[in-house]
Amino acid sequence: MTKRSNRVAIAIVGAAAFALAGCQEEQVDAQAFPDLESCTAEATKGGMFSTQDCRDAFQQAETLHVESAPRYDSLQVCEEQHGEGACGSEAQAAGGGSGSIFMPLLAGYLIGNMLGGRSGMAAAQPLYKTADGKFTNAARTSTYSGNSGAAKLGTSQFARPSATAGKAPMSRATATSRGGFGGFGGGRTGFGG
Repeated sequence: MTKRSNRVAIAIVGAAAFALAGCQEEQVDAQAFPDLESCTAEATKGGMFSTQDCRDAFQQAETLHVESAPRYDSLQVCEEQHGEGACGSEAQAAGGGSGSIFMPLLAGYLIGNMLGGRSGMAAAQPLYKTADGKFTNAARTSTYSGNSGAAKLGTSQFARPSATAGKAPMSRATATSRGGFGGFGGGRTGFGG
């Protein structure tokens, strides 16, 4: 009986390890840039992404920014979450919308190579400053120490964030109850150079 229970236990442990290995998220090469020019300059030096990847990803990040950036009911609340001078009206930041709704300014973008290799399919996320001087994506799934550098990131970091355009802006109470804009970030805390 001992022999059989040992084999069963080994089989269960082996199956559990196999199941856990299958649940690991795929990692992709990713890089953060403060602006389009930084990405295209890196591309001309033979970087991870082509100039076209840079343009496409920046356009994708700008589109997501307009659709999904956090929106606040006052400039003060926005600056409490993102830092002084890091916010503008929705009309300024998104090129339209209300002058009485405020959102963070785009502080860079994250680009990931979803297919591997140079000029693979790139996905992007806008980056925003947090009040503590770090950076986070629109979905608030990660906080980064900088807005430039390269790292391996999980594909979930490029999931489409929820739309905020046309929805009620956050008040101080709403932002505080959620732990602040960057409060939900969990993942990375830095990019390597």
